[in-house]
Amino acid sequence: MHLSKPVFVAVFSEHTQGPDESYRMKSLFAIMGLLFSIGNVPAFSQIIVGHRGASFDAPENTLSAFKAAWDQNADGIEADFYVTKDGHLVCIHDANALRTTGYQCEVADSTLTELRQYEYGAWKDPKFRGEAIPTFADVLAVVPSGKRFVIELKTGPEIVPFLKTELDRLKPETEQLLIIAFKKETIAACKETLPHIKAHWLTGYKQDKRTGAWTPSPDEVIAGLRQSKADGLGLQGNLDIVNAALIEHLRAHGLKEFHIWTIDLPDEARYFRELGAMGITTNRPGFIREQLME
Repeated sequence: MHLSKPVFVAVFSEHTQGPDESYRMKSLFAIMGLLFSIGNVPAFSQIIVGHRGASFDAPENTLSAFKAAWDQNADGIEADFYVTKDGHLVCIHDANALRTTGYQCEVADSTLTELRQYEYGAWKDPKFRGEAIPTFADVLAVVPSGKRFVIELKTGPEIVPFLKTELDRLKPETEQLLIIAFKKETIAACKETLPHIKAHWLTGYKQDKRTGAWTPSPDEVIAGLRQSKADGLGLQGNLDIVNAALIEHLRAHGLKEFHIWTIDLPDEARYFRELGAMGITTNRPGFIREQLME
């Protein structure tokens, strides 16, 4: 069973209008108990997304990491994708496989068969030895119904037709999907080719050591959102720049929703929850959920 936030509001309104305060309080506690007993309902308005899976505990972007995220009751997973030489969407963060395999190997210049000659788990822990590079279809296959699948496209817009082909072939539930990318032109291509799927433009922050100024500026972020035609924004969880004033400014110029990456500290998760982030991406979904529950 899955309840969306609007359903929660409707239930709350209907069942808390009693003849006295005692009745309202009893109804409130009954509703809270019902909600917390439903496994797939996020405890807060934000969803908790496993960054490359539960990558604190398992090798990033592997099926073990994604399954661990579900075991930790994550609401969604985030996975990174490139296209191979022979046209397969594969799940890996870097353009080169060296960091996670020990072999110098450019993903775009390799076939899927070549990439699967290597293993992607032992660098994290010997118990994960033998992990293969997953395809898009492999990752989608382990996403339960009702959970979120956040698809990060790591290249320019040339990757979008390959994603469309896979989505047309596999036919996942559209409402489960969120596409993200740092390249504005990639998000723009997604909105043109896949207009029915939500897409967020990602932005990080850098500070000029000489002047102390942060880039991009709020106005540059607004311009990026408009150029990409994104449905929302994925903001780096930088406490120095992402604050209530910034969010208010962005909302005043059309920002509808935003999520935050990548947060592993409870105090930071609480801070961004209060700012109204729709989602918090973390390497430790189970830990962060427990801390927010407290």
